[in-house]
Amino acid sequence: MSNLKNFLFTSESVSEGHPDKVSDRISDMVVDTYLSGDPFSRVACETLTTTNKVVLAGEVRGPEIKKEDLIKKVRECIKDIGYDQDGFTWKEATKIESHLHSQSADIAMGVDSAGNKDEGAGDQGIMFGYACNETDVLMPAPIHYSHKILRLMAEDRKSGKLKNIEPDSKSQVTFEYFDGKPIKVKSVVISSQHSADVNQEQVRELLRPYMINSIPDSFLEGFDDKEFYVNPTGNFVIGGPDGDCGLTGRKIIVDTYGGAAPHGGGAFSGKDPTKVDRSAAYAARYISKNVVASKIADKCLIQLAYAIGVSKPLSIYVNLFDNDLDKNKFVEEKIKDNFDLSPRGIREMLKLNKPIYEKTSAYGHFGREPEQDGAFSWEKTDKSTLFNK
Repeated sequence: MSNLKNFLFTSESVSEGHPDKVSDRISDMVVDTYLSGDPFSRVACETLTTTNKVVLAGEVRGPEIKKEDLIKKVRECIKDIGYDQDGFTWKEATKIESHLHSQSADIAMGVDSAGNKDEGAGDQGIMFGYACNETDVLMPAPIHYSHKILRLMAEDRKSGKLKNIEPDSKSQVTFEYFDGKPIKVKSVVISSQHSADVNQEQVRELLRPYMINSIPDSFLEGFDDKEFYVNPTGNFVIGGPDGDCGLTGRKIIVDTYGGAAPHGGGAFSGKDPTKVDRSAAYAARYISKNVVASKIADKCLIQLAYAIGVSKPLSIYVNLFDNDLDKNKFVEEKIKDNFDLSPRGIREMLKLNKPIYEKTSAYGHFGREPEQDGAFSWEKTDKSTLFNK
C-alpha cells in the first residue's frame, strides 16, 4: 500500500452481535472479572458460541470465582448485546459450559519475575502499532467510518430508536485515495440482521441515515447511491451465533487497522495484560499515535518482537514512510530512551492491570477516546512532544 499513490482501499467492521464478537465480549468479561478480584490475575480465555450454547475454555490464575457467578455474567453479556431469540438467548434455553482451569506451571515459571529476574514476555511473537493523520483520532479512514456506522446503529437499536434491526451486523467502506490521501467514499456495504416484519427496501431505508451520519459530507460528495449495498444476499433474519458459530480472536483485522497496516497474528480478547499479544500491540499503537500527533510524520508503523520469558523486546522497527533516514533514526532513539517496553514496563506505563477490557471487544481497540477509568489509555497523545525535533 505504501508504494501506491492512487488506489481504492476497503475495510470492514462487525458489530457486537456478530458471533465472533459475542465470543470476544465474553472472553474479555472473564479477563475483567479476574482482574477485578486481583489486578495480577493471569487469564487466557477462549469462547465458542453457537446455537443456544456457549463454551468457555482456557487457563486462569487468580481469585476463586464460582462457576455459577461466571455463567451469570455470560448471560448478562448476551442480554446487553441484545439477544433473546429462539436460537440464541440470555435465558436458560442457552446452555453455558465453563472449562477454565489453572495455568500451566511451566508457563508461569518462564513468565514470572523472581529474585533479580525481571518478568518475561508471556509468549514469543511480533506486534504492530500504526497511526496516520487521515482522521482526527489518527486512524485509517476506511476502518474508522466502518466502526462508526455500526456503533451508531447499536446505540439506536438499544435505545429503541432503531426498530426491526437485530444485533448481528457488518459494514464495509471503500475509499478512493489520491496522492496517498483519502478523498471520497466509493462504496458502502451494510449487512444487518433484521426482524421478519421488514422487507429489503425497508431495511435499506432504515440503515441509510447511519451511512450519512457517520461519514463527513466532504467524503460523500458525488456519492452514487448504486454503490450503497444493503444485505446484498437478500433476507437476513437468522443471525448471530444461531446462524454462524463464533470464536474468540477471529476478527483481529477488525480489531486493529482494517488491513491498512500489518498484523502480528495474535488476538487481543481473552488475554490479561501480561500477554504481549495484547499489551505490546497497545504500546506500539500508543507510540505510533504520539509520533503522528507530533506532526513529525503523516503516518508511523512500529513493530515489536518478543521471546517467551525474555523481558526486553528483541527488536524495535520504525517506518515513517518518507525515506528520511535521519528522522527515522531520531524517532527510534527517542523510543528506546523514553519507553520501557518490557511487559511490566508497558503495564505500568499504560496502567493496564485494571478491568477495562470488556468495552474494547467491539468497534475496535484503537481510535477510541481515553476514559476516566483508564480504558483506552493507549490512545492518549501525552508523549507527542518527545518527537518534536
